[in-house]
Amino acid sequence: MSFFDFLTQDIAIDLGTANTLIIHKDKVVVDEPSIVAIDRKTDKVQAVGMRALQMHEKTHSDIQTIRPLKDGVIANFQAAEEMIRGMIGMIDSDKKSYFKPSYNMVICIPSGITEVEKKAVRESAESAGGKDVKMIYEPMAAAIGIGIDVEEPNGNMIIDIGGGTTEIAVISLSGIVFDNSIRIAGDEFTADIVDYMRRQHNMLIGERTAEQIKKNIGAALTELETPPDDYAVNGRDLMTGIPKQIMVSYSEIAHAIDKSISKIEEAILKALENTPPELASDIYRSGLYLTGGGALLKGLDVRLSQKTKLTVHVADDPLRAVVRGTGVALANKDNLTFLM
Repeated sequence: MSFFDFLTQDIAIDLGTANTLIIHKDKVVVDEPSIVAIDRKTDKVQAVGMRALQMHEKTHSDIQTIRPLKDGVIANFQAAEEMIRGMIGMIDSDKKSYFKPSYNMVICIPSGITEVEKKAVRESAESAGGKDVKMIYEPMAAAIGIGIDVEEPNGNMIIDIGGGTTEIAVISLSGIVFDNSIRIAGDEFTADIVDYMRRQHNMLIGERTAEQIKKNIGAALTELETPPDDYAVNGRDLMTGIPKQIMVSYSEIAHAIDKSISKIEEAILKALENTPPELASDIYRSGLYLTGGGALLKGLDVRLSQKTKLTVHVADDPLRAVVRGTGVALANKDNLTFLM
């Protein structure tokens, strides 16, 4: 082993529209919002991740906050590179080293990504210190992350609802038999909530407030067995221009995001229609697997079960299912080359 090989480290990255997670030495060492704050005058990075999110929608004209990913793919190449570099810098940030390590990376990407978008991910990762960059599709990583043996000749359907995309895939024999990637997911739910508050309550709220509403009382059904308490929302009254507070119920949020969830339901039904009959038989027995942040919407599993007449399983810690699977792929990269 050469000295330079000694300096090379292995990392797995879930480069998400809403959050980026990094696994190093079998541990999640970075779990930060996918956002970066940049000084407009100097083009220097002011903050990355949570610190940048705290600045979002609160900055003056000299500082700009950028979400480098949109709909699961890189929309701002330079900001993405800076964000990846900044988050990699959080690994062992307390240790000082004279030599900068290079990285063998496994990065997960949406299944509906184009070759140009793949190239953008690879180039951003290489510019941020990636020596050997491999990519794995998100549904495959999610399946591995929740413990499914993807090499078996059994059909499994994974529904990964992230920030920018919902990935629906039928997996069998280490491959994706059918996939349907739609650009409706968590960000769309957030936009729906902002729009609903403006139309229904004449109140203007920011993206961060809408995100908090979604996390606290986001629901897919207007009636739940164990409903959450109403949530206090602060915003600006559009009639008077004065800040005010109102109480919002989970039923209202279920109404607000209903159309977006219906589109996800349609995409799932389309995937089921296009599944070969033998695999459909397997899926009837095994059910559907929900991963990603969207899986945390209250009552979503019940609603999808009612729509498809199938059992719906919500993964344990659905937010980290994809990065866990990417970490397993990284640890077994010599044996799982067919997945990359």
